[in-house]
Amino acid sequence: MKGKNIIIGGAWPYANSSLHLGHIAGLISGDVLARYFRLTGNNVIYTSGSDTHGTPITERAKKEKTTPEEIAMKYHEEFDGMFKRLNFSYDLYSHTNTEFHCKKTQEIFKKLYDNGYIYEKIEPQAYCPNCNRFLADREIKLTCPSCGEETKGDQCDNCLHVPTQEELMEGNCIDCGTKVVSKDNKNLYLKLSAFQKIVEDHTKEVKHEWRINAQNETEKYLKQGLLDRAVTRDLNWGVEIPIPGYDDKRMYVWIDAVLGYLTNTMKICEEKGLNWEDFWKQSDNNKIYMVHGKDNIVFHSIILNALLAGLEDNYRLVDTIVSSEYLNYNDQKFSKSKGIGITALEALDIYDCDSLRYYLIANGPEKKDTNFSPDDFINVHNGEILNKFGNLVNRTLKFKGLEEVPNGNMDKEIEEKVKATYVKVGELIEKLEFREAVRTIIELIEDTNKYYDTEEPWKAKNEDINKFNDVIYTCSVVIANLSNLFEPIMPGATEKIRKYLQIDKPTWEYIEAKKGLKLENIEPLFERMAK
Repeated sequence: MKGKNIIIGGAWPYANSSLHLGHIAGLISGDVLARYFRLTGNNVIYTSGSDTHGTPITERAKKEKTTPEEIAMKYHEEFDGMFKRLNFSYDLYSHTNTEFHCKKTQEIFKKLYDNGYIYEKIEPQAYCPNCNRFLADREIKLTCPSCGEETKGDQCDNCLHVPTQEELMEGNCIDCGTKVVSKDNKNLYLKLSAFQKIVEDHTKEVKHEWRINAQNETEKYLKQGLLDRAVTRDLNWGVEIPIPGYDDKRMYVWIDAVLGYLTNTMKICEEKGLNWEDFWKQSDNNKIYMVHGKDNIVFHSIILNALLAGLEDNYRLVDTIVSSEYLNYNDQKFSKSKGIGITALEALDIYDCDSLRYYLIANGPEKKDTNFSPDDFINVHNGEILNKFGNLVNRTLKFKGLEEVPNGNMDKEIEEKVKATYVKVGELIEKLEFREAVRTIIELIEDTNKYYDTEEPWKAKNEDINKFNDVIYTCSVVIANLSNLFEPIMPGATEKIRKYLQIDKPTWEYIEAKKGLKLENIEPLFERMAK
């Protein structure tokens, strides 16, 4: 295989409620990267799946008086359909309850145990005397000792503080409100502390490619010192533990889900006749990207790397953390309970998919929180997407009386701009600056529209046919190249352009339009939206 072997992992969303636009804003960068790296001739495996195990799903099942599996599969199917409608180009979107994933995860767990990185520990744990059971962190309600907000025990939604075992003992059972008590429990622990130096050294080596939030969050945990973490929990829903004496427990989802990138790669390669080790073992010819929101940083920058290192089998650790800030809705945090925001499926029912993708990328929360408002979305759709991009395509390919791409000459200055745009956009995407990449493509469109207006082809049609042919041909070539440049951003629109101009497939290099090509059935790429 020529080109680099590239893994792009999109965070595995919990299959316990519908995903909102904020979730998509944190994940769409993965599709931009996957599409771009495929265009540049690399071997890409882009994968994700639904996190179908764990307490959130059992909680939802209790509320709805159904089984965790029914809840999980309901939302998994919803997510799968939604990502397809959004044109996410996953090689495999799976879920953590497949037989293949469970089996492979158990094999990895057993290897970590055999290597001495998973050990048994008996210690006090939060217990509800009323419900007569041990409680998971999420099943405990407490006042956050860091910021004072009420939160669940797994992580504070407000300040991201993860409560200690001592702090959890101050909480109450989320189901019945009873104050928790301490009771001895037997669990298996991951010896995360053993990976302090490995993770620290690796982070120093690669963090210059990370966004600042990933650097800061990872360094905060490393500075505190990595603490061993329980990898088993008292549940009957999840991956079974392949160690005798733990039949009544299941694997924690944070170990189960992050290993999904690896198990999905194994599955894809098995089906395609490839060697998964070419993507995951140490080599000068591969690279691993992880794409997620800022609340998922340490699971990828620390825990996944520790698990890979613990296998002691020449695994490559994660190179690049693509961690977004948050997208808000009308300047407020998304909140289902407060009715703030819009789900991804609701948005797809209202808005054009390509415009939605464009907006979430061009307005993405790369370095700070950004905002989605319906009014601003409509302004961007009508102003940038329709009036600039759509209008260039429409007024060039549907010029009154034009039947074919004219036999004109390409304007050399515009040609150089197009070629320079490929270089600059590629560099920006590889630097994870997707907003600026979109802005650069829009600048090319603006320059071409200005060229069109200055050259006045509507006059040249009657006064100087050679000039007319040159202008329309030049603009047709720009449009042909926009079908490449916009492919990672708006794949639906670029597919239409390729159909109009009979371009076989997208590439990441300068192309020309076919002279004499019949221009038939050209439809507008976008419709104007009313407020």
